[in-house]
Amino acid sequence: MNAQMLMMIVQHTPAWVWGLLAALLALGLSQSRTQRVSAARLRLLPLAFLGLGILGALSAFGWQLWLALAWTLAFGLGYGLVRRSGWPGKVQFQPAQQAFEVPGSWLPLALMMAIFLLKYAVGVTLAMQPQLAHSADFAIAVSAAYGALSSVFLARARNILAPAPAKAGSAALLAA
Repeated sequence: MNAQMLMMIVQHTPAWVWGLLAALLALGLSQSRTQRVSAARLRLLPLAFLGLGILGALSAFGWQLWLALAWTLAFGLGYGLVRRSGWPGKVQFQPAQQAFEVPGSWLPLALMMAIFLLKYAVGVTLAMQPQLAHSADFAIAVSAAYGALSSVFLARARNILAPAPAKAGSAALLAA
């Protein structure tokens, strides 16, 4: 891809995409420092990225059973790996505030950028080569990538909420 083509792609990208990128950068950067977060707020991020992952696959390829299976298998694998990893590490529940102190990490920013770039790259690729929407290999790979990336924030939230007392709301969410 030459510089002229890259410039055309950037120029034809809707303005709202750059706004979304800025919002994701700000959100990801905020995750790099230790935060005090409520159980309700912990639920929002994984649900948003779960929705984006499903929407990404559906908008690119439509509903197809074999793609749903690829998405689901990758989701399960990613979820299991993150659950076993214990990420984000030492989280402290603070009963007086009914909040969790979550250590800062650059990994959420990296994951948000990976999800954004995947969606952007798939959109550009399908706009330039629409026949790829009918390529089984491409569709399976993209669907699996969406599934795996969608799982990470959900498993992270589960790791944070798991040791909290039931009154903090952990028992009702994301039971493993």
